[in-house]
Amino acid sequence: MKNFKPRPCRLFLFDLDGTLIDSKDDIATAVNLVLDKLEFPPLPVYRVIEFVGNGVKKLLERTLREIHDHEPDEDLLLEGIRIFREEYAKHMLDQTRLYPGVDDALRRLSWADMAVVSNKPERYSKPILEGLGVSGRFRAILGEETAHAYKPDPAPLKLAMELCGAAPSDTVMVGDSFVDIEAGKAAGVTTCAVTGGFHTREEILMYDSDMIINDLHELSDYFYDGIEPGQNTDK
Repeated sequence: MKNFKPRPCRLFLFDLDGTLIDSKDDIATAVNLVLDKLEFPPLPVYRVIEFVGNGVKKLLERTLREIHDHEPDEDLLLEGIRIFREEYAKHMLDQTRLYPGVDDALRRLSWADMAVVSNKPERYSKPILEGLGVSGRFRAILGEETAHAYKPDPAPLKLAMELCGAAPSDTVMVGDSFVDIEAGKAAGVTTCAVTGGFHTREEILMYDSDMIINDLHELSDYFYDGIEPGQNTDK
């Protein structure tokens, strides 16, 4: 990690899949149910997870490209997306769990505002976080429906900052993927890559993030509440 000195923070923006939650198995289940209904062979979990990161359409586009070895027909892609949405809604909490220590790590950051900024649709993100008992910790849970853009576009991050009343200089983007770090850079916030998610440490080292952590507990070592008593927080 770069020489990173502790600094104040008012808002933490978290990616969801691979950062707060381990959702690999449920995503792979839904994808393979799509393939089964379309009469295609299943894919191993690790291969499906390589396709995650830019929303449902890209996930299915990459999956069908893997099966066909060419760009999928538009009608087939749309049918795949329809089936995925139907199946994932049924299975999104079968095996999905918070990563170990996440709940406690969020408690340690209770002095700051927190929001989830994911490329996953809110129709899944919100029920998942509610089902895992942590939705109340976040001032905002944003997905494609609200931001109308996908990371690495900085628009979702900027909207989260607007909703939470925080400036880029007071904000940290925490995620496990390249799109999280690129979105953070474009939004002008501090970027923090976390290992142990959907991407290898070797991949994460290539992101050129401001810092890398192995556990969300480390955030409380590097950031602190810099608001002076009586200072206007604009929250």
